[in-house]
Amino acid sequence: MEKEVKRNSFYWKAVIMRILKIIHFSGSVALFVTCWMMFYHLSSSTDVQIRFSILMCGFYAVVLAFLFRVFHAYTVGLCRKVEIVYSLSLSELLAAGIIYVLSCLAWLRFVNPLPLLSLLPMQVLFNIIWTAIANRVFFAMNRAKKSVVIYRVEKDLRRIAEVKKHAKRFEIVKYIEASGGDIGNLLGQIGKPEAIFVVGVPSTVCNALTKYCVDNGIEGYFAPHIGDIIMMGSKSIPQFHVPIVSVERKHIMPEYLFLKRFFDLILSAIGIVVLSPVLLICALAVKIYDGGPVIYKQTRLTKDGKTFKLLKFRSMRTDAEKDGVARLSSGDKDDRITPVGRILRKVRLDETPQLFNIFAGQMSIVGPRPERPEIAKQYEELTPAFSLRLQVKAGLTGYAQIYGKYNSQPYDKLEMDLLYINNMSFFEDLKLIFATVKILFISESTEGVESGQTTAMDSDNGTESKEKEPETVK
Repeated sequence: MEKEVKRNSFYWKAVIMRILKIIHFSGSVALFVTCWMMFYHLSSSTDVQIRFSILMCGFYAVVLAFLFRVFHAYTVGLCRKVEIVYSLSLSELLAAGIIYVLSCLAWLRFVNPLPLLSLLPMQVLFNIIWTAIANRVFFAMNRAKKSVVIYRVEKDLRRIAEVKKHAKRFEIVKYIEASGGDIGNLLGQIGKPEAIFVVGVPSTVCNALTKYCVDNGIEGYFAPHIGDIIMMGSKSIPQFHVPIVSVERKHIMPEYLFLKRFFDLILSAIGIVVLSPVLLICALAVKIYDGGPVIYKQTRLTKDGKTFKLLKFRSMRTDAEKDGVARLSSGDKDDRITPVGRILRKVRLDETPQLFNIFAGQMSIVGPRPERPEIAKQYEELTPAFSLRLQVKAGLTGYAQIYGKYNSQPYDKLEMDLLYINNMSFFEDLKLIFATVKILFISESTEGVESGQTTAMDSDNGTESKEKEPETVK
């Protein structure tokens, strides 16, 4: 009876939130349609003009729905209100921009963009009001869930430290160190919380915990192992009389490879042409500042461990690695970065010469981040599976670059890259390209390593956390 009540409550809450999302989406589209009909739909309309207006408004709705999904714009309760407003507004801006470009191409002339630009403040205001209401409704229906964190060693707690930022959603009542294999004792310690977070524990314990969650109606949040992610990309084999799945090295379909390469060529060529004035200005700024080389060439790894020279605008002093040690940047704290380089890094313009690497076929638009051989070797000593990233060509952007950080741990980067490799498709590439636009203005994604570190691995290799860890229950 209790489970049925919980299930009904869940359905009603889901329905209410779904209605709120439909109201917002309808309102966003209605604002655009109003703007279009007032300023872009000709008063002396022909049938062709009417059909064109219907097509543009309909296409706007489709693009907007796609971008809302890409930017996770409706994650009420999981993201801060400012992040939700940012995601909603950026989606609307990009959707309107796409429609504007299509209109210019259709009419073979530049269309006045001011009405669409003036629409944005109204949409932002609408987004702010809706987000405030939706957030209030969500937390009125959902109190913070009593939660338990289960981990193996202290560094696992640092991996999952972000859960503390969601205090309104999850109230951590207990931390349990699950270093042994006594599952019965572990389940007894857990009790009956509303949610559990599991990180770093052995697979056998994870299997028991997943069953425990399902049996007792507990929300389970698991940080997967590398093997778990590889299994996500497995294929079911129906020829046997027992459930069998097959895993193997990623074999990419030739038609996808052709489409991906064609897309890389077109997009990189357009980028080089459109950004050529910006590239020239950046080059002059770097040269004028200290007279040193404009382009910095660095050996990086791509598919199957092949090396190539990655191109970047030089953002550091010419003697940045005079000691011969390969090291990552520590971000704003790094005194090797020049004032010009600091600006270039802030707006990601130091990466733009990689468009030439993409055009030459050394990289792709979307793929794992190309690591330096020296640093990759250090990562592989700690995590031998790190080389699994090299099943595909390195990319300018990708899953780990978008959803991770510059200083994310190698293990986490590997898992994110494997998630992409498992789900590679043209549609997935398109989603990640649009998602890249969102992080361009989020400084957290370029957060550097700690001063004194040479790689992102150091803090994962025995360094104590600066933050006091919570008291554990053993």
